[in-house]
Amino acid sequence: MSTQNTGLRPTAGAASRPRELKQERAARTRDQILNAAAEAFAGTGFPAVTILDVAELAGVTKGAVYFHFANKEALAVAVAEEFYALLPAIAETVRTEPIAPLDAVAELLIRTATAFRDNRMIQAGARLQIERHLVEAAMPTPFTEYTHLIADLLAQAQSDGQLPASSDPQAMARVVVAAFFGAQHISWVLHDRKDLAERVREIIDVILP
Repeated sequence: MSTQNTGLRPTAGAASRPRELKQERAARTRDQILNAAAEAFAGTGFPAVTILDVAELAGVTKGAVYFHFANKEALAVAVAEEFYALLPAIAETVRTEPIAPLDAVAELLIRTATAFRDNRMIQAGARLQIERHLVEAAMPTPFTEYTHLIADLLAQAQSDGQLPASSDPQAMARVVVAAFFGAQHISWVLHDRKDLAERVREIIDVILP
């Protein structure tokens, strides 16, 4: 029985599918490593964590970690960047709510407090900001974007008549953010953040009219 060369070639879509699967696997592995790094940094702090610790937590080899991240400093920067991406994402969920700007500030603070209590990536990012002087890499600038988010909402509240015309939204935002991050640090040290929502409600009651 003779065979013939049909001249058929794999379609471009069929050829690209293995590459897509490989990229998807690589993305999943990177996420595993990043989540493991967050768990390690949140639990023991940057100085004590090793690449081997992260690899074992992620269930991958050290080589897999180094494939995605050049060193421990690169891991710390990636976790901190993820942390600062999560804060605006929380704010976006609040912006979609049909509530007044001042109420939105309060809701944002409560939701952020809940995330600090429950989310290891956020806990890791917060701890890395405290330990940033130990990380020999350029870390994201802390707190600025979150302060801008609060200031924008307070400016809207002032425009809507919820705040006196003499109010300074920028100054108020700085005070609110300083109080929030101070409260979360104290709550972490004393109570592992279990009482953070209650402490943040106190901030809302005292600072926001």
